[in-house]
Amino acid sequence: MNFLLNKNKSIRDILATFFNQAWRLISGPLMLLLIPLYLTEEQQGYWYLFGSVAALSTFADLGFSNIILQFSAHEYASLKIGNDGLLEGQSQNIKKMGSFLRFVIRWLSTICAIVYPVIFIVGIYFLVRDKVLSVYFVPWIIYSIGSLVNFFNNSVLSFIEGMDQISKIQKSRLVVAVINSVVVILSLLLQLNIYSLAFGIILSASFMFITIFKTFGKILKQLWNESVNFSYPWKKEILPLFKKYVLSFASGYFLFQIYTPLMHYFHGPVYSGKIGISMSLVTAMFSFSTIFVYTITPRINMLIEKKDWSELDRIFNKRLILSGLAYLFIACCFFMFIKLFGGIPFINKIVSRFLPWQGLLILISAYFIQVFINSWAVYLRGHKIEPYWYTGIVSAVWVFVITVLIGKFMSPDYFFLGLLSSYIWGTPWSYIIFRKWKKKLHI
Repeated sequence: MNFLLNKNKSIRDILATFFNQAWRLISGPLMLLLIPLYLTEEQQGYWYLFGSVAALSTFADLGFSNIILQFSAHEYASLKIGNDGLLEGQSQNIKKMGSFLRFVIRWLSTICAIVYPVIFIVGIYFLVRDKVLSVYFVPWIIYSIGSLVNFFNNSVLSFIEGMDQISKIQKSRLVVAVINSVVVILSLLLQLNIYSLAFGIILSASFMFITIFKTFGKILKQLWNESVNFSYPWKKEILPLFKKYVLSFASGYFLFQIYTPLMHYFHGPVYSGKIGISMSLVTAMFSFSTIFVYTITPRINMLIEKKDWSELDRIFNKRLILSGLAYLFIACCFFMFIKLFGGIPFINKIVSRFLPWQGLLILISAYFIQVFINSWAVYLRGHKIEPYWYTGIVSAVWVFVITVLIGKFMSPDYFFLGLLSSYIWGTPWSYIIFRKWKKKLHI
């Protein structure tokens, strides 16, 4: 009976996540179509620069959202949600989980107050340097506020995801994604240019904030009230792991988010726009293919808590293979489409805003390898460890140095060679670490 329930829930989680990502595969190309048509090349550059600068929120999170999900899932392993929508289990376990929620909220409030003013100033620096502050100042303010609300939302959602509420969260994310796409598309059609991006994020983030407390408010209120006079030394338990996450996820910014700002610095907004739109396409492919591993992340943590190693490996290996095959299928479909229809003038106008095929091939190849490395990291992090922090540092330094040299001395078409080369020499190292820790932990 439990097997059937788990199977049905896994199917619901996959379907909900699939429809969410499917919407992105529909809205994404539409957006990639409209951006070149309704924005100038310069505006396209600032469109993606906004997103890259806001991605400095990596330094606000530094992997803490992953820790939130992991610890929440481990605590939830001894609880369940009853028919009345409230948590059921021993009172002590509910109080402990409630105290963790309080710790998360305090942490988020402190970090947001420190990091987001810095992010805002970095954006202002680029606008002042390029002498376009008067043009982009207001949309940057709106976009920054939306990014801040999004960061808070995603952190709280990580806590709820730990309670194995993937399908509900994905349904909410789907509604928000639709709202964001509709707002952005309508704004572009109304010739609101860069304001389209700002309006999309502030409205969708605000809607998600309301949705979180409308959908999950009952449980969050229960946890908050139950833990009023309860304390637990979360800082002592979390900080040793978080210190390693800091290094690993800070390195992640230099691996995945430096390209648009660096291209903007070396070659201006036109080329940074090509980088930004190309990365949007490839990261969408990556996100869609990894839903198979993403949807079992809470379950991975729960199986680890129960030490059910055989079931853990069975579902993980199956989902990892599905993720790799899904990525290859999407990539082949994309190149086939370009081959068949790239010569049509209208399609060619859109394609010209992307990197040339060799640049896209380098980027797509790098993210294919990332499908596997990301999945190994999810598996090991479920054990409350972060063994990839030192590989992340080495890779980040390598990628940053190589990318700067390419930006200065080579064609922009080869801007992602540093990323791909880091995977070529780093993947065997990552796999050895995965096997080593798996053998060590599963005793």
